[in-house]
Amino acid sequence: MKKSLIVLAVLAASGATMAQSSVTLFGVVDARIAHGTGEVSDKTQLTQGGLSSSRIGFRGKEDLGGGLAASFWLEAGVANDNGSGTVATTNNQTADTSSIGLSFNRRSTVSLEGGFGEIRLGRDFTPQYLNHSAFDPFGDNGVGATQLIASSLGGFTRTRASNSMSYILPANSLGGFYGQAQYYLGENSQNGAVTEDDGNGYGLRAGYANGPFNVAIAFSETQRARTATGGGDIQAFNLGGSYNLGVAKISAVYSQDEVDGGDEGKGYLLGASVPVGAGEIRGSWATYKIDRAAGGAAPESSKFALGYVHNLSKRTALYATVAHLKNKGGAAMALNGAVTNANENSTGYDFGIRHTF
Repeated sequence: MKKSLIVLAVLAASGATMAQSSVTLFGVVDARIAHGTGEVSDKTQLTQGGLSSSRIGFRGKEDLGGGLAASFWLEAGVANDNGSGTVATTNNQTADTSSIGLSFNRRSTVSLEGGFGEIRLGRDFTPQYLNHSAFDPFGDNGVGATQLIASSLGGFTRTRASNSMSYILPANSLGGFYGQAQYYLGENSQNGAVTEDDGNGYGLRAGYANGPFNVAIAFSETQRARTATGGGDIQAFNLGGSYNLGVAKISAVYSQDEVDGGDEGKGYLLGASVPVGAGEIRGSWATYKIDRAAGGAAPESSKFALGYVHNLSKRTALYATVAHLKNKGGAAMALNGAVTNANENSTGYDFGIRHTF
């Protein structure tokens, strides 16, 4: 009898704990046939990420009482065409090819949340990137992804930062205003070397969303020592917005990146998405130009993209996208792994399927 009471007490305590916390397995599997053409070489491949980047993750949340909650988020990029993981930047300075195995390189954070907002620690998207993904009709995925990121001078923190600490304003309690402040570390030895602060930086984002209208501004600076071979701190600024007309959602982004004492890049994107029955037509035009500090030719790449997504269900969709890229000023960007000469064009297309779980 005594043993039975002990077992019942343990089960009751366990049930109370489970009632206050939850863990979710989630993910995306996206496969596409991607083809690109260029003056030097074409390429055809089976890859991922045409509509959404493939991933697998775990997230959980525990109610601490008094309006407080603790949560975690672990999300790994997956190259589902061959089963490998994807590359990360562990110090905001170099690509870590050792992370090609499955690693939580997309996001790995722990948070404390409450009425004050959220404090988030770990690897995460940078505030300066969020305007690009939020206001690009293609969500910075596939052959139609914004050229403002593909051509960017923003360095290794243009998308994510490791070793970051963020404060995020509370959602839905400030009359439509939202924002984030983030600081990240390169974690170099403090030995007096000119590179000791490399990879350190911060990002700020503030926005306002109300009904069909959404606008946000962001600024960041990532430290990088200037040496005889280059370098220099990187400042990024962008402003984006969208308006949902009902029959279509239109969006725009202006972006500017500058290397301290070096090159400066500027560009903008115009986009639209139009719901059509069970699907959506997406289109964008984006251009990005780099003014060299040494003068001379200014590389510029402009891309037009048009795509269609057909939803078979809430979790499964088919999609197709075609894009054409034009180079000038010595630029030699190409699509879907193709290679082209300076000032030559490139065309690419995606056909794929995405399933979420």
